[in-house]
Amino acid sequence: MTSPAARSGADGAAPPLTILTMLKRERAKTMLRSAFPRRRAHMISLKTASDMHRELCRQLVDAVIIDGGAGDEAYQALSDAQSYQSIPFFVVTAMLSVDAPMIARGVERGVCEYLVEGVDDSVARAIVVRRSFTTRFEQALAVAPEVLGLETTLQQAVWAAVVRRAGRPVRTEQLARELSVSREHLSRSFATGRAPTLKRIIDLVRLLSAAELSKNAGYDVKDVASILAFSSSSHLSSTTQRLVGARASSLTRLRAVDLIDRFVREGG
Repeated sequence: MTSPAARSGADGAAPPLTILTMLKRERAKTMLRSAFPRRRAHMISLKTASDMHRELCRQLVDAVIIDGGAGDEAYQALSDAQSYQSIPFFVVTAMLSVDAPMIARGVERGVCEYLVEGVDDSVARAIVVRRSFTTRFEQALAVAPEVLGLETTLQQAVWAAVVRRAGRPVRTEQLARELSVSREHLSRSFATGRAPTLKRIIDLVRLLSAAELSKNAGYDVKDVASILAFSSSSHLSSTTQRLVGARASSLTRLRAVDLIDRFVREGG
């Protein structure tokens, strides 16, 4: 019989990355279209820095890609890079002498990578995916902490499936479909041994994502709640109190290991 982890396969693949773009030149657009064909990423094309700021506060963004030739709006958009350090900012550039001021501005504001036209075309997708929020979140939590008591193959497969979403909401029936088991079997079989209930594990992962986002100067509790689809900032606050016995405002200073330790002490 195939194990749940092995069965997850394509159905258990990470959701498409959400990438904000501000592209003006056709060369930059061609590069990104080639790097991210449809279904490989959810690309949102924006025209102004204010549009970008609004989208960053509306949903979980994996990366921001700005055309170095987009003029004043590009300069303005780069100002957000320091305020959202969990979200990697990339600049597409031809690396000409005329691009020097933009490159310097990006270095000053915390741009993580430059995508050089004609040089990085074939590896642009790999560069962006590697630095994306979802990829880094998944890699950091790839192995379930031992204190959570997730010991069975099913429990570990569920942990991996939840972490792949980087804090985005997920329902029990979605996980059951991915793992080719019934919803009833999944709920009944998950909370065995020392393991918490499935719902508490899902909520814990969402809280870990909320803590990472809260450390960005550009986000307040209301923004984080909206991005991760909590019904309100009060909902995020009550979830934080229930799981780890702390205020949502404390998420800015609590590390993942701190939250997990508190979760276990609170009865996780």
